[in-house]
Amino acid sequence: MSDSTTTTDGSQKSLNMSDSTSVSQTSLPAEQQSQQQQQLPPPQRQQSAKINRSAILLNGPSMKDQSSSSSFHISMEDREKYRSPLNSRYASAEMSYNFSEIKKFSTWRRLWFWLAKCQKQLGLDITDEQLEELERNITNIDFDIAEAEERRRRHDVMAHVHTYSRCCPKASPIIHLGATSAYVGDNADLIVMRDAFDILIVKLVRCIQRFTQFAQEYASLPTLGYTHMQPAQLTTVGKRACIWIQDLLMDLKNFDRIKRQLKFRGVKGTTGTQASFLQLFNGDHSKVEDLDRMVTEMAGFSKAFIICGQTYTRKLDVEVVSVLASFGGSIHKMCTDIRLLASLKEIEEPFEIEQLGSSVMPYKRNPMRCERCCSLARHLMTLINDPLGTHSVQWMERTLDDSANKRICIPEAFLTADIILFTLQNISEGLVVYPKVIDKHIKQELPFMATENIIMAMVSAGGNRQECHEKIRTLSQKSAERVKLDGLDNDLVDRVKNDPYFAPIINKLDVILDAKTFIGRAPEQVFEFILREVEPTLKNFLIPITPKLID
Repeated sequence: MSDSTTTTDGSQKSLNMSDSTSVSQTSLPAEQQSQQQQQLPPPQRQQSAKINRSAILLNGPSMKDQSSSSSFHISMEDREKYRSPLNSRYASAEMSYNFSEIKKFSTWRRLWFWLAKCQKQLGLDITDEQLEELERNITNIDFDIAEAEERRRRHDVMAHVHTYSRCCPKASPIIHLGATSAYVGDNADLIVMRDAFDILIVKLVRCIQRFTQFAQEYASLPTLGYTHMQPAQLTTVGKRACIWIQDLLMDLKNFDRIKRQLKFRGVKGTTGTQASFLQLFNGDHSKVEDLDRMVTEMAGFSKAFIICGQTYTRKLDVEVVSVLASFGGSIHKMCTDIRLLASLKEIEEPFEIEQLGSSVMPYKRNPMRCERCCSLARHLMTLINDPLGTHSVQWMERTLDDSANKRICIPEAFLTADIILFTLQNISEGLVVYPKVIDKHIKQELPFMATENIIMAMVSAGGNRQECHEKIRTLSQKSAERVKLDGLDNDLVDRVKNDPYFAPIINKLDVILDAKTFIGRAPEQVFEFILREVEPTLKNFLIPITPKLID
């Protein structure tokens, strides 16, 4: 594994890591596993130590690498046609491949091969030579012939049956034996969705780990908390990041839960009764059951639907897109937070050396990555309407009005989530915090927040609570007028210092007004959350290592 990684500005930085981690990707192809196994250090437990975030970034493709990978080998003829930006502009190579024609139709052929292999094992008259021919030609797909066959037959599955038969003349009589179109269509879709979740889970784990490092680093840095988008009590930068992480953890668990609950459609026949396979095996129910189980296991699934119509229930698609849409909501919330903080100049997303914020205003540093995430998240959230509508109109055992909608909705949902996660990774690796700006904003609001503490200090020094309250009320209103009417800084502290009434506590004002005394248990909550919720969740997806720390 390489000992360097590309940072957000395109430079190379040493990782300086002696250990690595592996992410569980049981159902990804080997080449995708090698691309996506990343170094994933766990969150740091020690509150006192600081993490050098740039030194322990996880390996992964840079944004420049990813955005350019989708634009290779584009002919002028292709540029004269509409191409979805999800694929041509944004999508990662691995997710784009997962929904490619090669993946889809080679999976169809693999399903036909598995069916024939299991049928032979259960006693049907299928030869080893036929199986070898099928297996040898799984990826030998002549798409020109397939397209010509589909134009002729108006049936995509039968077009590929005939195309497969052309390069497998000996096996031609047993291709698709006893099966219906949904055998390859639905089962392939389930395999693709499972693999797509594997891709997303790896990337989501990576983002959570990066934001966790950020939360640890800024666990104790006070910042204004906002309710109703109005300044409220103080919190910390790290505590706010934990709000984001908590949502992402819920999304991670949802992704993993749905992936694990996916059932294979299996070998069911035209209306789900398995009648054709029962006929093939001369009424032997046990062999039909074995066939269903054996093909399911070959596809890497532990369970298959017992009950289905012609297709698996489209309610499953509702559940799949639902967790993706829910993830979109998490992303929109957190990226909106970052955009608002950027407008206050408290936090900025990565900004590359040659990046332009505006074609007219060269000084601008727009939060373009967060804006992109919000834009894509809105699209992702709306996609849930498609499977909801589709499921509701699947009359009886099946209607075909699911097909065209499903071809668009399911790939778009996963492709959209994929590019959001890649962009989020880039954001999480390079968030810039401006403590002095944050402190300036605190100082504008903290004097008002500290009035009760000042009153309590005066009472402890022998003052009268009601009298002190009136003094503070009068000074606060004058200071507020100065801020709102004159646009000047909050001078309440100076007014208190200059009022002889408060002489008994003048020497204590710096302590009273220390922002860290207003953050409650925020730092402790950060580390408790990481220890009790983040680490136990992440260790299900990675082998933890101890990150190198800096003093």
